[in-house]
Amino acid sequence: MPSDLTILNVMGPFREPQEPAFSYDYSVQREHWATPQGVRIKVSIEHELDYLKNIILAFSGGSVGQQLRCNQLLLRAIADQKLEIVDADGQLAERLDVMIGPFDGDSEVHLFRLLDQWMQTVKNDLRQSIKDQIGI
Repeated sequence: MPSDLTILNVMGPFREPQEPAFSYDYSVQREHWATPQGVRIKVSIEHELDYLKNIILAFSGGSVGQQLRCNQLLLRAIADQKLEIVDADGQLAERLDVMIGPFDGDSEVHLFRLLDQWMQTVKNDLRQSIKDQIGI
């Protein structure tokens, strides 16, 4: 079933000061909500970004700037997918501000499996995006 969730704005990535993670702040809206909702999506550096970059994509090389751009591209892709996953899971059904943490704990195992399946599915597309946009 398609979601009626509309993304109005995205800001980030922001480095989380108390944990090894980056975050994005989404402003989202549904037709029946009077005002937009704020959603913060955290992406774990070790369990999500490095897992995708080093294990799934087996990515290496590039200058410091290219590595930075690659991380930004992958972080945003992960955050966008996590938003879709939690929306499908029903966590964004109500109108209230929400914080979605890294999918690295026991309570999020079923969500990480969905994220891992997505990573496996889009790995060739992500490699091509890195090649096209960053040049490595």
